[in-house]
Amino acid sequence: MAAPGQPQKSTYDVIVIGAGIQGSFTAYHLAQRHKDTLLLEQFLLPHSRGSSHGQSRIIRSAYPQEYYSRMMPDCFCLWQQLEAETGTTLYRQTGLVLLGPPGEPELEACRRSLGVDEVLDAAALSRRFPGFRLQAGQVAVLDSTAGVLFADRALRAVQEVFRRHGGTLRDGEKVLSIQPGATVTVTTTAGVYKAPRLIITAGAWTGAFVEQLGLHLPLQPLRIDVCYWREKQPGSAGLGSVSPCFLTLGLSQAPHGIYGLPSIEYPGLMKVCHHHGSPTDPDRRDQAPSSAPRPDISVLSSFISSYLPGLETQPAVMETCLYTNTPDEDFILDRHPKFSNIVIGAGFSGHGFKLAPVVGKLLCELSLGEEPSYNMAHFAITRFPGVLGAAQ
Repeated sequence: MAAPGQPQKSTYDVIVIGAGIQGSFTAYHLAQRHKDTLLLEQFLLPHSRGSSHGQSRIIRSAYPQEYYSRMMPDCFCLWQQLEAETGTTLYRQTGLVLLGPPGEPELEACRRSLGVDEVLDAAALSRRFPGFRLQAGQVAVLDSTAGVLFADRALRAVQEVFRRHGGTLRDGEKVLSIQPGATVTVTTTAGVYKAPRLIITAGAWTGAFVEQLGLHLPLQPLRIDVCYWREKQPGSAGLGSVSPCFLTLGLSQAPHGIYGLPSIEYPGLMKVCHHHGSPTDPDRRDQAPSSAPRPDISVLSSFISSYLPGLETQPAVMETCLYTNTPDEDFILDRHPKFSNIVIGAGFSGHGFKLAPVVGKLLCELSLGEEPSYNMAHFAITRFPGVLGAAQ
């Protein structure tokens, strides 16, 4: 994607490996700071091999963890700024229903993060959103700020602004090796590049890159089933494009949580997914035999029959996505403990897309040696035992 006819440049202020949403926003912030930035992507764009493809993601103010909820006003502002910069709609406000048992700690933490007192019982939720059926004694909290981010469109938009600010995006270039030092050397299938700063945001491939650099991060790629469910009678379930998103917290039958988005990708189909998956090699995720058991589908079918009775109980469309999880499902945003000019952004654990504008800002700040805008304690590499020892 470099301009045709131009000689290939080899030296930059910063190199970013991985042009998913996190790497692209990191490059966007660097370019806006007038840093000559190279953004490398191993696959030809657009592609569906990583974690940033598809048409929709949830954005919400409600978060059980205060350190994420504190970032969300900034995220909303930066998403709006990107909309203004590109003249593109990237967000649809739908609201979000959080479902769970009364007094459930994460549900209560979400309610506090929203600053709302109202808790809906089954009857109140059904009056407001007829498609949802709570079970006896369960409650719901409404996040009215929440909605849907148009993911593919957002990724294109942030890359467009990056390039508009002078950034270089080269796709179809797989990184073969990283040589650390005062100047970092990155060798790809198409060239050799040098920069005093490197940022690695390579999603499920990050673990392999950092092993070259003496780090053994506890990153687990997961293959996620992304499922779409048809209304039994079109228009009857009240779950069309204007219905809210939802998220479960603390349900015994879905310990990892279930989430859903209104009908956007496929008219008449609601996206409902289990926030969990099967360990996978990111280079072989599509090689799983179709006959392999898929326990997540059983969890979803049971949930739909109880909570969304207007939907069929078998998925009409199934796709796959990758999560890259840390053991605590918090991100890794930190400098390499040995090579301070190498910064790592990884382990977004299936909830990073909405936070990408702030993640990109933080990775940019770390790379430039600035004081980060937020407390980084929860994102430090050193929270994992043994990692520092491996890097010495």
